[in-house]
Amino acid sequence: MQIYNSLTRKKETFQPIHEGKVGIYACGPTVYDYFHIGNARPFITFDVLRRQLEREGYDVTFVQNFTDIDDKMINRANKEGITVQELADRFIGEYWKDAKALGVRPATVHPRATEHIAQIIALVQRLIDNGHAYVGSNGDVYYRVSAFPGYGKLSGQSVEDREMGASERLDVETDKENPADFVLWKAQKPGEPAWESPWGMGRPGWHIECSAMSMTYLGETFDIHCGGKDLLFPHHENEIAQSEGATGKPYVKYWMHNGFINVDGQKMSKSLHNFWTVRDISKEFDLEAVRMFMLSAHYRSPINFSRDQIEAAHASLQRLYTTRDQLRFLKDKAADRPLNADEEAFTARLKQYEDRFDAAMDDDLNTADAIGAIFELVRDANSTLTAESSKGAVEAALQSFGSLCGILGLVQKEEDALPAEIQQMIDERAAARKAKDWKRSDELRDAIKAAGYVLEDTPQGQKVRKNV
Repeated sequence: MQIYNSLTRKKETFQPIHEGKVGIYACGPTVYDYFHIGNARPFITFDVLRRQLEREGYDVTFVQNFTDIDDKMINRANKEGITVQELADRFIGEYWKDAKALGVRPATVHPRATEHIAQIIALVQRLIDNGHAYVGSNGDVYYRVSAFPGYGKLSGQSVEDREMGASERLDVETDKENPADFVLWKAQKPGEPAWESPWGMGRPGWHIECSAMSMTYLGETFDIHCGGKDLLFPHHENEIAQSEGATGKPYVKYWMHNGFINVDGQKMSKSLHNFWTVRDISKEFDLEAVRMFMLSAHYRSPINFSRDQIEAAHASLQRLYTTRDQLRFLKDKAADRPLNADEEAFTARLKQYEDRFDAAMDDDLNTADAIGAIFELVRDANSTLTAESSKGAVEAALQSFGSLCGILGLVQKEEDALPAEIQQMIDERAAARKAKDWKRSDELRDAIKAAGYVLEDTPQGQKVRKNV
């Protein structure tokens, strides 16, 4: 697999640190609200990365955190008159609902920052002990950026750039040695949750949380760290500085960042009233169509979210569901006989489509071309397989189709059993057709359609599916 490494700014052949095993850390949500469409992109993208690496035989440990303590959480919890933990528990629960609807699998581990205070404190202490951090006069602990010569190697932002930017935002009363230094541990303010530490009561800074949690589960050096492009600086840059400053070892081998999402051609912003949470979108669209939309473009490219784009993705997704249903229907009716020469050639072509899929995925996770390979398979299956096809040929198509869609997390839903009243109308219509009562047959077909189902007459009998 070729991966575009944000650290080296080029594609590189993926070589895991430990043969056969891959460790991935993905930045998760800050759980003070429903997550938005921009958050959904990395959740979907790196879920697919994990699935493809597993397809290629790797044992993947996938870690995605929950940030469950920060300023936004404290402010909202205070506003609602609840504890920060109560707020976190609520929105972690809401995360699971939306992630499931998007087809995002649970990570191997979902660490919460507040459950790793001991590891965070230990990491901060290491940085103080080796001169990379210092305690301010008010009990805050800061990272000493000047002590890390490699600062800026991920983002290209120099220490001087950071100093200039920080100096413009700096409070008059500060105990930082340098405007570019950033906080590792925040001294407690009135009304804030806090934990005991060698520097007094306080709580962790955002950046140090991810360093501590990632190294807890993946070691001091691991394979892949991923997230949205907006996290590249300062969050991921600061993670590198903290982690390598503490250990003296390379922190991450490959960094992957997905591109931004615009909404109707504009940057998503609450002030522009184009800020969409995934929960908002779910009220109007099936979230699997959102997943299809995300995967229809290369993950590093910016994409434009719009109603038209989601409707187009929904239509493409329905073509895939129709194909799956047709193949299952043919399998139930197919003859159990040896493959003929044409079918042997067809099953050989299935392997070619799988190879094209894998080649696309191995080219820096090119899901757009991978979807193209699936649709090539669909066109071939639809034109080749008929009511006379052998069961073996149909089963081979189903297996290839299902395997490839499964890597992308698509076409995973199963239709519920038909309601008893619909099944009764189908059976009555079959009897009417047998009796050549065409008037009654048409009436029943129209009634089935009005109830939200599509009915097709085939040589093998009636075929019914829900109209979505």
